[in-house]
Amino acid sequence: MMATRAQQRPQAARSQAAPPERAEPVRSGEQARDFEFTSADFARIRDLIHRSAGISLSDHKRDMAYSRLARRLRARGLETFKQYLDLIEAENDPAEWEAFTNALTTNLTAFFREAHHFPILAEFVPRRAQPVSVWCSAASTGEEPYSIAMTLIEALGDSGARQATVLATDIDTQVLAKAEAGMYQFDQVKHLSPERLKRFFLKGTGAHAGMVKVRPEVRAMVRFEQLNLTDRDYQLRSQFDAIFCRNVMIYFDKPTQAQVLARFEPLMKSGGLLFAGHSENFTYVTQAFKLRGQTVYELTRDAGTARTPVRATSHAGSATTSGVTA
Repeated sequence: MMATRAQQRPQAARSQAAPPERAEPVRSGEQARDFEFTSADFARIRDLIHRSAGISLSDHKRDMAYSRLARRLRARGLETFKQYLDLIEAENDPAEWEAFTNALTTNLTAFFREAHHFPILAEFVPRRAQPVSVWCSAASTGEEPYSIAMTLIEALGDSGARQATVLATDIDTQVLAKAEAGMYQFDQVKHLSPERLKRFFLKGTGAHAGMVKVRPEVRAMVRFEQLNLTDRDYQLRSQFDAIFCRNVMIYFDKPTQAQVLARFEPLMKSGGLLFAGHSENFTYVTQAFKLRGQTVYELTRDAGTARTPVRATSHAGSATTSGVTA
């Protein structure tokens, strides 16, 4: 399986003297800001995050971009957003690009979120050739891939699930670290049934009172890797029975959505299922998948036409993947 690798970054912008900017009217809520934040700054941020992670920041994300990246300015001892943006392009430092991307991604998730998907997965996997493999392409802090693993255990039994695998990827290294630890506040699991709590979690004691931890047999099924969905080559050579890509594509423009779906196609076994988010619709983006049910798509091609993933040069704008939403 792929190892975390240094990501290629956008090329540093050409050094050209820019004309002085016109003064802008003060926007609502900006009076108390520590740093000036111009429309040109925001436009540049939008361009960089789109090139690096495929994310399209809408106009209403301007305040979010300011508040999150202002922390990076303070951490680096800088005085303007232009200095910061010049710095990350000039230094081309993978660590700062990672911090930039992490700052602009939001990871909203929960155990068994969009619950209608998991009975579909549970009914699907026993009919598949074993062992079953599932890719959670937006793992965030781990609730989704662990929910998938729990569903596989319930559907296949303990012995069958031991052969199954869940690949969990995300662009945000900070949330991946939390996911790998597998520890959560009890409030995050209190809505689960007593049976699931007992079967899949350990209760924290002492310093960990009020916490739970996923049981080792659940954790052992899940492999966490850093991956950017806008990379041209995911470095994945195995195929999956199902791919979960939920609440991510809405942050990509249509061309990027089409590119990601095209990369998913050769990575799926014949008849594989693609699970999308509640507000995502791929019907007019690709002909490779047909809608099977509520935000669940089935691969349309036959096993005989499966394509072998082709190694390609990394996306020029790769950063580090998408549990990401922005």
